Amino acid sequence: MEHARSGPINIRQRPSRVTDFLSGNKVLGLVSVLIGLGVWELAASQFHEIVLPPPSAVLARFFDPDFLSRLLPSLGNSLFAFAVGFGLALLVAIPLGIVLGRSPLLFKMFDPLISAIYAIPPVAFVPFLIIWFGLFFEGRVALIFMMCVFDILVVIVAGARDVSQKLVDVGRSFGASRTQVLRLVVFPAISPFLIASLRVGSARAINGMITAELFFAAVNLGMLMKRSAQAFDTASAMAVVVTICIVGLLAQSAIHRLEDHVLRWQPRRSS
Repeated sequence: MEHARSGPINIRQRPSRVTDFLSGNKVLGLVSVLIGLGVWELAASQFHEIVLPPPSAVLARFFDPDFLSRLLPSLGNSLFAFAVGFGLALLVAIPLGIVLGRSPLLFKMFDPLISAIYAIPPVAFVPFLIIWFGLFFEGRVALIFMMCVFDILVVIVAGARDVSQKLVDVGRSFGASRTQVLRLVVFPAISPFLIASLRVGSARAINGMITAELFFAAVNLGMLMKRSAQAFDTASAMAVVVTICIVGLLAQSAIHRLEDHVLRWQPRRSS
């Protein structure tokens, strides 16, 4: 009987390992990239290279020393502006969102204002940002800040409002101070929303980074993209776009690793 029972169990275990491997995020991600490259190559074969360069032509740019000598410094300068703008947005939006979310009175007072400003496209602020901050680094940082701060703020406010009052009452019943309640109850409760705000905010900040370099004085990646387009070197312009995609992918991957560490206490569905 014991031998008969062990047989079906072993048979089930073997395909489960294969299924787990094939359903892994890395494998599925690689498959999606390969499918995307295949579709891109097929579509590019129907047009001239100036109209739509194939992936092979774009990849060749990354092995061109002259192109890399312009790309890497531009990328570094762009990422510095991104880091400053995104960092300032986090410093403002996270504490402000917690305060607004935990105070019903402040939420009722400022929610209409936040909703009204949030509905305005950030690009509409470009003329004012140019007047206030100029065309260069400060203006670019300001636009990056504007393009992500309200996205982060809205998510954090929602998370702070979602904290169960019962959890706060339990903390207070054990003699926890307001600071301890904030640190031991509120912050862990809003951590999923914090991770979500990082995901949304980082993507918006990268969007703002390249938008600022195109709308303000053309510098860094924006200048490289503009000059490539003016020279009808669409492969180089597309290489800049691919670089931005890689930066976004790396940022999301880093946030995903942070999520695995911060939310390791949270029950997760098997992927």
